[in-house]
Amino acid sequence: MTRRITWTLLALTTVLLVLALVPLAVLMTARERVAFRDDQRAATRVIATAAEEHLSDHEPPIRMRRELNAAARAGDCAAVYDASARLVASTPCTAAQGEEAQELVGDVLAGHEPEPPENEGRLVAAEPAGEVRRPAGAVVLARSAAPLDGRTAAIWGWSAAIGAAGLTASVLLSVRLARWVSRPLSALDATARKLGEGALDERADVGGGPPEVRRLAATFNTMAARTEALVHGHRAVIADVSHQLRTPLAALRLRLDVLGAGAEGDTGAELDAAQEEVARLSRLVDGLLAVARAEQATPRPTAVRVDEVVAERVAAWSPVAEERGVRLTASEGRGLSASLGAGHLEQVLDNLIANAVDAVPDGGSVTVDHRTTGGSARVRVRDDGPGMTAEAKEVAFRRFGNPAAGGTGLGLAIVHRLVTVNGGDARLEDTPGGGLTVVLDLPLWTGGP
Repeated sequence: MTRRITWTLLALTTVLLVLALVPLAVLMTARERVAFRDDQRAATRVIATAAEEHLSDHEPPIRMRRELNAAARAGDCAAVYDASARLVASTPCTAAQGEEAQELVGDVLAGHEPEPPENEGRLVAAEPAGEVRRPAGAVVLARSAAPLDGRTAAIWGWSAAIGAAGLTASVLLSVRLARWVSRPLSALDATARKLGEGALDERADVGGGPPEVRRLAATFNTMAARTEALVHGHRAVIADVSHQLRTPLAALRLRLDVLGAGAEGDTGAELDAAQEEVARLSRLVDGLLAVARAEQATPRPTAVRVDEVVAERVAAWSPVAEERGVRLTASEGRGLSASLGAGHLEQVLDNLIANAVDAVPDGGSVTVDHRTTGGSARVRVRDDGPGMTAEAKEVAFRRFGNPAAGGTGLGLAIVHRLVTVNGGDARLEDTPGGGLTVVLDLPLWTGGP
């Protein structure tokens, strides 16, 4: 953002300076040239007036020569011509003589306005001595253009200096402005990222930046405080519910065990059924608490070795699978790391493997594989069980979404929440040949090793 603001303001300042300084410099240069020309013509007319007294009134050429000497001292070259275009008098230098001067004299004597040429760094002017229509002669004055070039260079030099100073000031101001705006926004972005990673006590600085940014930071802090209060409140509720429900259920189970120890016949059977319902209720409570914890999870991403976790969970569940006559395997794949909360992948795989082992009949198989696809780490849990209908797959990730589920119906809801809260994606597909495949696309770890 700092670079964008700086370059935008710099480009805008450059355009404004060019639009303002270049026309001004051109105008001042033109005025200097006009002033230089006017001064040259005025000096030429002074000599022409003195020459007219000599050529028309036959006065002694004293004044004419005095003016020529003054022009020579000023660095000008001048020459006086009579009505026949013959040279009458001149300064020591000959720049006002020659073919070019003769052409100007011819134009003046013919009563025309000559076009003063500029050759070899000199400006040449010609004026009639006497009346314009019937001149008694003509005066040609050649003046060096060096003073005019010097003043023109000074004008453009000062314009360039002013432009450079303006650009420098613009760069300094734009960088300061960009930092004033972008620094609090960058800090707010970092705070929001930490909050999203689970640091619920993070707050933004409201003391810097424009008023709008300060108000945004204050609003963010209010939102963060409310989020922290809600999350902590929900966690407290979960802890209270866990304690308040599990304790009486455990006491109820113990009492049923005591009663069932000496019961026989129908009474014993009823007590056994009651114990099964209590066990089911305990599993249901545990599942609901697990879903609630997953929904309140605010993970801090860490590098999780997918291959190691897969191998570990398959090894842990292999005895259960063997006991039920199910073949549980993990296909080999190259080592890769995913960006997940600590313990989340283990919990996800436990739920998926437990569901698959329960769903697959005796002699079936469950396979867990992993690989890199695109920018994700893909984990698949495939089984050759009965699978799911299209309608069941659409609602499987909801709480109690699958009424036909053999367990609590909460395992896939926990999986979906833990995967999505880490920025991944979970979906269900049919296994070729029959069965269900759960596909997990997890974000790859992009940090250091």
